[in-house]
Amino acid sequence: MKKLPVVVITLVLALSLVACSKGGDINKKSEGVMTYAEYVAAPLDSEVTVEAYVQACQSWWDGKITIYAADGDGAYFLYELPCTEEEAAKLTPGTKLKVKGFKSEWSGEVEIIDASYEIEEGQYIAPVKDVTDLLGKDDLVDSMNQFVSFKDLEIVASTDGNGNEAPYLFNWDGSGEEGNDVYFNVSKDGQVYTFLVRAYLTGPDTDVYKTAKTLQIGDKIDCEGFMYWYEGPNPHITKISIK
Repeated sequence: MKKLPVVVITLVLALSLVACSKGGDINKKSEGVMTYAEYVAAPLDSEVTVEAYVQACQSWWDGKITIYAADGDGAYFLYELPCTEEEAAKLTPGTKLKVKGFKSEWSGEVEIIDASYEIEEGQYIAPVKDVTDLLGKDDLVDSMNQFVSFKDLEIVASTDGNGNEAPYLFNWDGSGEEGNDVYFNVSKDGQVYTFLVRAYLTGPDTDVYKTAKTLQIGDKIDCEGFMYWYEGPNPHITKISIK
């Protein structure tokens, strides 16, 4: 087999980068905008200004929308940005935003609240990051809010508020019904973690929600989602593959 010239290989790589990023250096920040490292170092309750790209949105409701966003270095959880329903329709995956708000924390989840935003030129979709080997390790928190994947997990029993076991629950304690969040427990290397399908993000009509309702104890799965945090890792899962 003939080897490709270096110039061809370089061109292929460049085109691959263009496919997921438009608008130049995704980590280049406007004047007065924090880098991701500066955002991480900022104290809680301080005012922050960041630029990031929409990766997914929860359902618009009551004049607000919650966004999972990222740049090339990290990710951000933009909680309840005020906007109209018409404005929310423009916040499609890849859209670049400049966001000014306050850095906050709720039960371990670091987020930006009381924020305003403006749409800027540029497009970027972050690649999935395999964090399977970080489960159970302190370093997992460094991937907070990023789009991540987990491999070779096993479904183990969840217990509802009455002590009954099931492969999944509607709401964390089984108090809900179809249309609510779907919680399920997974095991990896002897430790158990709680994942969920967030109904405001991927509701009953989505493939991941439908798949979650078919889970059985003992199933082996791979999955993807956003590395949300609630008293520890509590990812919002957007794809489940049953093996």
